[in-house]
Amino acid sequence: MFDKCPLVITKIPIFVQKINRFIMKIALIGYGKMGKEIEKIALSRGHEIVSIIDVDNHQDMDSDAFRSADVAIEFTAPSVAYGNCLDAFRQGVKVVSGSTGWMGEHGEEMRRLCKEEGKTLFWSSNFSLGVAIFSAVNKYLAKIMNKFPNYDVSMVETHHIHKLDAPSGTAITLAEGILENLDRKDKWVMGTLTAPDGTVSGTTECAPDELPVSAIRKDEVPGIHTVRYESEADSIIITHDAKNRKGFALGAVLAAEYTATHEGFLGMNDLFQF
Repeated sequence: MFDKCPLVITKIPIFVQKINRFIMKIALIGYGKMGKEIEKIALSRGHEIVSIIDVDNHQDMDSDAFRSADVAIEFTAPSVAYGNCLDAFRQGVKVVSGSTGWMGEHGEEMRRLCKEEGKTLFWSSNFSLGVAIFSAVNKYLAKIMNKFPNYDVSMVETHHIHKLDAPSGTAITLAEGILENLDRKDKWVMGTLTAPDGTVSGTTECAPDELPVSAIRKDEVPGIHTVRYESEADSIIITHDAKNRKGFALGAVLAAEYTATHEGFLGMNDLFQF
């Protein structure tokens, strides 16, 4: 009975393929917890770390070691990420950036540099494979819920106390995915912010066409994102809960492997085509 139902695999996901697993020379910009985790993953996949740039040696970006990199992986802070990308471009090095909180201001310029000046930037608010899957589910659910106006939607993200931007870049990306597919919502707005000491500011009360996105800063939480659809009858809730930084680090290295052989302004939709 199974003869007429052959299993045909039309496309092998990039993260399973090994054809891109050539040895890369990688520069790290930012050597905090994420930078160190990325280093471990990169070395375990056979790559070479040729340069490590941190707050005390930024001048080393102007060096032969840095210029020898196939890709620079940048995880720093919103205040310096933009400048880091420009400095890497000046050295002729492609960039994978996971820093959030700066693309809203500089995104159009980055796209222009990639399109008109031949630069290459792979940017994502979140490099986790799980979040990529969650994002696809989020968009599909919003498309379904577009037919059921009795459900209202909201979002909450929770991160460690060291995260500077709120809401998170991932939450903003998820919110944009909802807005693309839910006609009754026109924009997202900041909801409540729960500070590390438990102090709550802001409100989730908003106009009917607005999507409130709340943020919680607590302990050392790697990242939790929850989308809630609420009606008088019931609730529909989807959540992604990161257990550690390993998934983010692996995704960043996979993005670097992809970026090494591609050009332009790139993102997770290029890497994982669901």
